[in-house]
Amino acid sequence: MYNTPFHDQPLDKLTFLVTGGSGFIGSNLVEYLLKYGAGTVRVLDNYSNGFRKNLGLFADNPALEIVEGDIRDPEVCRAACHGAHIVLHQAALGSVPRSINDPITTNDVNVGGFVNMLVAAKDAGVKRFVYAASSSTYGDSKALPKVEDRIGKPLSPYAVTKYANELYADVFGKTYGMEIIGLRYFNIFGPRQDPNGAYAAVIPLFIDAILQGKPPRMNGDGGQTRDFTFVENCVQANIKAALVTNPEAINQVYNIAVADRTSLNDLFNILKEEAGSDLTPEYGPDRAGDIRDSLADISKAQRLLGYDPQIRIREGLQKTLAWFKENQTFIRESN
Repeated sequence: MYNTPFHDQPLDKLTFLVTGGSGFIGSNLVEYLLKYGAGTVRVLDNYSNGFRKNLGLFADNPALEIVEGDIRDPEVCRAACHGAHIVLHQAALGSVPRSINDPITTNDVNVGGFVNMLVAAKDAGVKRFVYAASSSTYGDSKALPKVEDRIGKPLSPYAVTKYANELYADVFGKTYGMEIIGLRYFNIFGPRQDPNGAYAAVIPLFIDAILQGKPPRMNGDGGQTRDFTFVENCVQANIKAALVTNPEAINQVYNIAVADRTSLNDLFNILKEEAGSDLTPEYGPDRAGDIRDSLADISKAQRLLGYDPQIRIREGLQKTLAWFKENQTFIRESN
């Protein structure tokens, strides 16, 4: 992936800190930065939600530094931010169901850890702080498409934590003069997304089931829609946010998606067709804390960041399915 760069300035004098860099999105960011010659790519991770094997892919690259530690520890955050120019903050406990089952830990990591990182970045004089926000912030708002300045009430503890991140980012930007950008991700998918565990996302679950010849379980009737977004588009958004020079673009929050809706049934049918499968999903009850429909307005990111998502849903699913087919051994390996 990443055969075309998303930036036009050299990266060799910059130190990037990627928190959660062993995870799905984080490791894709690490891959891009190393490929295009970033001076130093430092990863902070405790491997609670990621995998050492994802970073092992780049172990022979001298630009990669790994700091093992937890963002809930302020001193770990301080050490990781030392000398960094740009922070790409991906570390978090994702999943709405996980947050419903364990709101305390979700809050400790997603809010407490986020504030630790903001303070550490401030004290270290970090130039730019880009963080993973979430479309869950739109909560019970039924308006479509989702526009950044119109949100509803959160529907899960996870959504509360991600909204709290935005509030803290706004305060730190205004109070301490920091340059902070939030990216509201809409259902990111792609290579290295984990299909295992109780809180796996729908696309790796569907692909894994199809490749194993097992009917996947679908929450609800499958008519719910999402703005599924291939990880390459997400990486593009992070790089553009990290390097944008337009003052108007700073201290903002942006939707990161492709501005297209796909139902779970349509998603499964595309995967079936691409894989040559005749499986039929098993339907179950709706999932607590879920919304029915989601669709992003991405015009703000297009205008201020130059964001231009190139990979649409079918191409993204083709690329993801191909990766899963080629990496079954890698997927089954332990951490």
